[in-house]
Amino acid sequence: MEYETIRIEVDGPIGRLTLCRPERLNALGATMMREIRRAAGWFDEQDEVRVVVVAGEGRAFSAGADLKDSPVAGAVPQEDGGPSWAARREVGQIGLRMADAVEQMRAVTIARVQGHAVGGGLVLMAACDLRVVAEDAVLSIPEVDLGIPLAWGGIPRLVREIGPALTKELVMTCRRFTPAEAKAAGLVNRVVPPEKLDEEVAALARQLADKPPVPVIITKEHVNAVTRSMGAGLTAFADGDVLLGTVFDRDSLAAATRYVERSLGKGRKGG
Repeated sequence: MEYETIRIEVDGPIGRLTLCRPERLNALGATMMREIRRAAGWFDEQDEVRVVVVAGEGRAFSAGADLKDSPVAGAVPQEDGGPSWAARREVGQIGLRMADAVEQMRAVTIARVQGHAVGGGLVLMAACDLRVVAEDAVLSIPEVDLGIPLAWGGIPRLVREIGPALTKELVMTCRRFTPAEAKAAGLVNRVVPPEKLDEEVAALARQLADKPPVPVIITKEHVNAVTRSMGAGLTAFADGDVLLGTVFDRDSLAAATRYVERSLGKGRKGG
């Protein structure tokens, strides 16, 4: 299959889905999210693939939503009515559908995380079954500073993994947190030196691929079924509606402007 923003590879029982926009720190735009969803479906059709490594090319796993290729831009209200409600809702749900497609893949997924995993990038990481993170990686959820709620199913996934209190703190304060803190909270499986990241991910992928496939698949589905029965993953159906209802709010627009100005200032200073 041909893709513009990602690359997929298969080597025997191990597949690889790589985000390929290093010049944008693999920011998740509308095109990339649609392609990730398509690739997840493609991997489900490859019976020999038992493990899929989800990675980002270059310096970052993913810097989050791409403000220059935001699907929300296609849902701007217009005097003539613009897109239909159904079309706007579909646009708002692109991120959720991407994360759900990754989480529901038949193969076991391993997030290989280096550099930054920010906002939607962290949600993509959380949608993977296992997460191996370089010890110098930077994790954060800046959506509130952008004037929007965390969407894409991020809230139920974080509550599922780290509990409600820490989810509230990390999402509402927008503070950066370390891979070590994430591991202690249960969000990350392994934290390794950057130079050992590929070796650790490859060893874990081989270990899983060598196991009998049926009990592995059943274990993944069983765990996911238990978490769904506990309520995780059942509350995100309106994420897109909430996002679209918030993003054009006056205070939200002002917050987004301040966030971008701060980010540009840090970039000019080399911070």
